[in-house]
Amino acid sequence: MDPLASALDPHLVAAYRARPGVYDEMVGPDGEVRPHWRYVAEALGTLGLPALHDRWRETRRLLRESGATYNVYGDPQGLERPWQLDPIPMLVSSDEWREIEWGLMQRAELLNLILRDIYGPQDLIKKGFLPLELVYAHGGFLRPCHPMRMAGPHALVLYAADVARGPDGRVRVLSDRTQAPSGAGYALENRVVMSRVLPSLYRDSHVHRLSLFFQNLRASLAAISPRKHTDPRVVLLTPGPFNEAYFEHTYLASYLGYTLARGADLTVRDGQVWLRAMRRLEPVDVILRRVDDHYCDPLELYPESRLGIPGLTEAVRRGTVAVANPLGASVLENPALNAFLPAIAKHFFGGELQLQSVPTWWCGDPHGREHVLANLDRLVVRSIYRQPRSIPVLGGLLSRAEQRVLAERIRARPQWYVGQEQLRPSSVPAVVESGIEGRQALIRTFLVAREDGYVVMPGALTRIGASPQSFLLSNQAGGLSKDTWILATEPEKQVSLLSGVSRAPATSGAQPALPGGAADNLFWLGRYAERAEQAIRIVRAALRAHRNAVELEGPDRLCLDTILTAVTQVTATHPGFVGDVERLAAPVAELLSVVLDGGRPGSIAFDVQAMLAAAYAVRDRLSGDSWRVLNDVRARLERLQARPHEAANELEDELDALVTDLVAMFALAEESMLRGQAWLFLDTGRRVERAVTLAALLRATVTSRHEPHVEVQLLDAVLRASESLLAYRRTFHEQPQVEPVLALLLLDETNPRSLGFQLRQIQKGITGLAHEDGRVELSEEERLVLDAATSLRLADLGRLSGYDNGGDARHGLDALLARITGLLTQTSDVLTRHYFHDVQGPQHLARMTGGSGR
Repeated sequence: MDPLASALDPHLVAAYRARPGVYDEMVGPDGEVRPHWRYVAEALGTLGLPALHDRWRETRRLLRESGATYNVYGDPQGLERPWQLDPIPMLVSSDEWREIEWGLMQRAELLNLILRDIYGPQDLIKKGFLPLELVYAHGGFLRPCHPMRMAGPHALVLYAADVARGPDGRVRVLSDRTQAPSGAGYALENRVVMSRVLPSLYRDSHVHRLSLFFQNLRASLAAISPRKHTDPRVVLLTPGPFNEAYFEHTYLASYLGYTLARGADLTVRDGQVWLRAMRRLEPVDVILRRVDDHYCDPLELYPESRLGIPGLTEAVRRGTVAVANPLGASVLENPALNAFLPAIAKHFFGGELQLQSVPTWWCGDPHGREHVLANLDRLVVRSIYRQPRSIPVLGGLLSRAEQRVLAERIRARPQWYVGQEQLRPSSVPAVVESGIEGRQALIRTFLVAREDGYVVMPGALTRIGASPQSFLLSNQAGGLSKDTWILATEPEKQVSLLSGVSRAPATSGAQPALPGGAADNLFWLGRYAERAEQAIRIVRAALRAHRNAVELEGPDRLCLDTILTAVTQVTATHPGFVGDVERLAAPVAELLSVVLDGGRPGSIAFDVQAMLAAAYAVRDRLSGDSWRVLNDVRARLERLQARPHEAANELEDELDALVTDLVAMFALAEESMLRGQAWLFLDTGRRVERAVTLAALLRATVTSRHEPHVEVQLLDAVLRASESLLAYRRTFHEQPQVEPVLALLLLDETNPRSLGFQLRQIQKGITGLAHEDGRVELSEEERLVLDAATSLRLADLGRLSGYDNGGDARHGLDALLARITGLLTQTSDVLTRHYFHDVQGPQHLARMTGGSGR
């Protein structure tokens, strides 16, 4: 018995058993802990199972707070499915990693040469190393991209390989990722979380750090820029928030300092790619794409795509923009290539591959086809072209009838299929409720090209099955992830992502580019957050009035009816309480619907969900603390909707906490965001919504005649709902009266809740936006807000406070508020038209001859 085992918790390492017939990463065939696992195994045993479960819960909490998600298609949690991380790392010794690293670099160089040849002279086809069908019948070969323009010696800038260790202990490559390799951002997030959950263990294990890899990535992308200046503009092209790995896109864009852009944020003019940024176009030098090949250009590649940039292929052809990885790189993801790599490696390198592929047989070759058909029950059958959500077929899991159907499909189109040996990946320990158990592991490694060769990330993204029986080790199949620790022989020094190069400070007027889509989402993030906050405040006022008026008649009942009607008017959840006597008499069910019904436009749940969707779309522009608050908002809403509510009064405490979170989100944004365009749109959206909802509240409560004692109660409720009761008491020292209340809520620009304050802030924001281009005349949106502000400043409070001609309504006040609401609605529409959409229409991709410029 290993002396180490006596110090271990028997429920952990000593009780851990390797799975039969599978290589175990931690425990050898003799049951002893492998040398490079000893320190970690001893630390796990010292922790014990309860403490390890605490670390497990801590990883989930940290991932939830950071908003780390991965969308599993068909999962009920959708875009909100949390990223899963097991707290026990995957360990690789430095000596073994050196061999794997060398094999990965050699393989990357080989695939780079193949890519350059396929989109260049095609000598491999001419000399018989690659069959014609393997290239021309593959969906990843893009004819419009031939010949490929090479930005340097390495057309393949990024490369990822899925590797696994077989029962014989040898590491093999299962698949190559060359189109838009994903996972490096998740590997980085895993490392950040693990360094917090197990800080001492991470530090004392001498783990290789990941920063240098991302520093190399930035340098490599800068090096392929067509314009060789020191600070090229690099954008990360994302399909958008509905992509399964959108979190990673935002995370990497923020970490690397790149602009996150969708296809609609980019355009091609005069053969050059430009970023649409607030009424101006800014040139783009490099695109780090996370959009699949065909979807990158609807003009030449896939006409139905809404994710790409029309004309991108032509811009690449002209050499005005570099794309990483180049369009057409997915041709290398053909698994049938594995059958031909050994011969191609000898052709280029004169020797064997250091890191072998899993044995593969292409069915387009007669001998390969016969082997696959004769061994269907023990092979994995794949299509040569990987489609989204396609999964391999394990012949051994098929019935005889299903195997016959598969065999007929292969015979009908043999060139479309490959058979691969079913590798049983090694197992690694994973935390479960009862202790730790072995799970099969697949490791995704990452490489980036430099001028002198490829650099391998000294870490990886390890994925394990959701259960010991899982054979699909992908995140889409519900698998978990692990941080991968490459153990150094001595401590590493810290490496910063920052270059350390001193640069001249930017001019005061320079601002980072803000794409129109991001501006749109920031504006509506502000509007929906404020809409939810104001809805909560008026619902709380209604709950308070209901509590006071229950089973009573008279002024309390009349006040309640008016406030309930105001709930409908402010939230726009018509018909609601408006003119419905039965709902007014028994308001609980309607109030619960206004709070909890996420499918009802205007409800608090609907507004919060819309706010979270807008925030998710611009998460790269929100601080970590802001995102933690947003996750608290999401969790609170889920708890609120999950529990039964028999009485509306039970909601008050939860609504108090929810409104506090919403206020905290804006407070954090105010203290952390630069006062640039992003802040202006966020704050302007908030101010527009606060002004509109305040006007709706006043129109619903104080424009009609009420008895004096009822009006006092109503004005008190209005002040509470607008968070101005304390300000009123400190200023006027009397019961609420109409004229001083209107003075405080309409004209007092020292009150941050007043209509005048909102209009002043909106004016300041849009003035900063409208005159960035040096124009002198007022813009359309400035005129609208100036009109609204002037109408308010010229108002006569004495006349507005009185009833018109001795009647029952304050028509002047109602008309003023309606006018201001209309002007602000027009302002919102104008901002949308001017800043959030491209209003110039379709453009020529290149400058036309004969004087027809753009």
